[in-house]
Amino acid sequence: MSKYELPPCVRKTTIGGQAVIEGISMKGPKNTCLAVRKPDGTMDFQERPTRRPHGLWKLPVLRGAYSLFTAMKEGVDDINYSASFFEDEETSEEPSRFEQWVEAHISSDTLEKLILGFAMILGTLLPIVLFLVAPTLIVGFLPAGAPYFVRSLLEGVVRIILFLIFMWSVSHMKDIERTFRYHGAEHKTIFCYEAGLPLTVENVRRMPRFHPRCGTSFMIVMMIIPILIFAFVQMDNVWLRMALRLILLPVVVGLAYECNRFAGRHDGPISRAIRWPGLQMQRLTVFEPDDSMIEVAIAAMQRVIPEDESDKW
Repeated sequence: MSKYELPPCVRKTTIGGQAVIEGISMKGPKNTCLAVRKPDGTMDFQERPTRRPHGLWKLPVLRGAYSLFTAMKEGVDDINYSASFFEDEETSEEPSRFEQWVEAHISSDTLEKLILGFAMILGTLLPIVLFLVAPTLIVGFLPAGAPYFVRSLLEGVVRIILFLIFMWSVSHMKDIERTFRYHGAEHKTIFCYEAGLPLTVENVRRMPRFHPRCGTSFMIVMMIIPILIFAFVQMDNVWLRMALRLILLPVVVGLAYECNRFAGRHDGPISRAIRWPGLQMQRLTVFEPDDSMIEVAIAAMQRVIPEDESDKW
């Protein structure tokens, strides 16, 4: 089967996954399973109830913001848990004076929380600065009389180029490359399940690796939507435009989620057009896995498939 061809689908599932360090987190309608391949070759499993939106958060657009927030929070927790199996061995070097001061004045739990909090803040601010603020500042050098559609289009192009450069650079890091291979195992396993085939390594291996409901597709759609929105927003002040983009970010996230959801549930000309950019983008974020990675994906998948078929989409 071609790596770009969608396999025959006998069921569409709401089950989705996320690759972590040497593992995969699969989220089903009732429970979520994190499976990690430990250094000794065995697998570790951590299961928890799946968090679902309630009340107003179940409404279209709002559910997109809820899903993104929970995915980011749970993703950080899962990555930290999987990383705990691969901590570097302690060296025999004497700690520096600063390290000695930190150990004497700050408990290990507090230090871990501080580092995690800083990482979350940095992880939130960096994409905002790189993909929202920087393109707006660059396009701000255009003459004031430039048409707003041209301004919005150019800003979107700059944003996508920066994103492509960033993802290309990240994908060449050794540890990230392995994580992207687990990403491929996750996609292939979901495809195999949707094709109605037994979840075996042989069946999963021959599935394509690019899935229309991938988070990468969501990200690229989230960059295209502002081009359409701000093409009609006449605002010359670059700082006001930047502030407006930040304010409307939850709306953009919600619309991107709905577009990705529509593209995943349907197979017509419109849905194919929506998911095409994301499928191409997955060349940078989804790599071919080996059999051991597929085994991890299958093990995680089997633990989240509900017996009552409540995952049907």
